[in-house]
Amino acid sequence: SQGIPQDAECFICGCSINSMPRSSEGIVRGCACRGTMGLAHLSCLVRQAETSAKEMEECNTGEGVRKWDKCFDCGQMFHGAVQLALGWAMWKTYLGRPDTDYFRCQAMGALGSGIGFGARRHEEALPVLEAALALNRRYWSYNEQSVLRASNNLASCFDALGRDAEALVLKREAYAGFFTLFGGLHQSTIRAGNNLALTYVGLELWDDATTLLRQLRPAARALGDDHDVTLTLNQLLAMALIGPYCMASAHPVFNDVREAETIMLDVVQRRRRVFGPAHPYTLGAEGSLSLVRKKLPRT
Repeated sequence: SQGIPQDAECFICGCSINSMPRSSEGIVRGCACRGTMGLAHLSCLVRQAETSAKEMEECNTGEGVRKWDKCFDCGQMFHGAVQLALGWAMWKTYLGRPDTDYFRCQAMGALGSGIGFGARRHEEALPVLEAALALNRRYWSYNEQSVLRASNNLASCFDALGRDAEALVLKREAYAGFFTLFGGLHQSTIRAGNNLALTYVGLELWDDATTLLRQLRPAARALGDDHDVTLTLNQLLAMALIGPYCMASAHPVFNDVREAETIMLDVVQRRRRVFGPAHPYTLGAEGSLSLVRKKLPRT
């Protein structure tokens, strides 16, 4: 894999790329770890996730299904090809269980997210995420958090397909649902607010996006300035601030654009430090900073 050292060792089993009998199996990394951290055989990541889920099923301990989608070294979500591969592996692991099985339902959602956001094949992901939401509503309606997450995932797929009006309905429901469940200070509520603001931006509802994000900002800061949710919120706020001035005929308001630049300079610096220079989130932040700077008045 690109960026993987030739003498890399799997942090789970301790074998290197050249170790027999596993020399034919590559070592991957799809999180925010750097250096020698986070390097692993895909099969080892799968086995680790299966073990964690089994502990939850049998003993009600451990991280449950979270190790299927999150690296517990750096604390960040898997992305790209690793997210897709783990989504498929999770689905194959629990496919044989009945529709009423919670892990099977979660696996379907993970597969849909892997296809849509890991591989950027949103048209293929759409029916999978629709089915995942339908299963959650049918068999797990009492687990409101699970239903809301499935709804948010489907709404994000609608966003990616340009179906913003449909996404808006689901995201408003999800944000209101998380707010009712956890209050305005909970990470899940802030994340749902970010998702809603993203759709506002897509629909060019700049004032709605800016108002919501400024309301959420104090709560997000409590998570930490380096937290992914906080950085995402700030990046969205910068985009909402310059949004009205993206038309060729628009005349940027200096204070708005300067605030957006200040925000994005901080976001880019933190993304590079926390996620690394090659991470998709860092590259996306750098692209946003470039867009903001194009709106600065020329001197």
